[in-house]
Amino acid sequence: MIPVTLKNQMAPVLNKGFVIKRSVFQPCLELYPMDEWNLLMEKMNKKNRFKKKNNDFIRRFSAGVKPLEIDGTGRLLIPKNLVSIAGIRKEVVLSSAINIIEIWDKDSYEKVIDETAENFAELAEEVMGDDGDELS
Repeated sequence: MIPVTLKNQMAPVLNKGFVIKRSVFQPCLELYPMDEWNLLMEKMNKKNRFKKKNNDFIRRFSAGVKPLEIDGTGRLLIPKNLVSIAGIRKEVVLSSAINIIEIWDKDSYEKVIDETAENFAELAEEVMGDDGDELS
């Protein structure tokens, strides 16, 4: 079930549907609103398919991709093979990742958050500290 507050926030994109896929970097799933997915596919379509590494990446990136819709009762029916790939057992965490939603097994999510907590200040400085928007 999608929480009501999240479903309300997603209202503008609900009728267009979603795409779900395995994450590239983490043991979770990624839920893309259809407009976001189409933008990503436009970018992917610009890749030269005559380069083996591009072809290999596209194949792996799109493995297990499935279109989804939220049903009338607010449920998101995730295919069993993707549930298995993400290691989802019982409890699920939906985590906003700016323009997509990550879907995690609760224990896996908490483990990843705990593992990155120690170095988060360093990571924040590295990722956000030099964005070129320095104040004069």
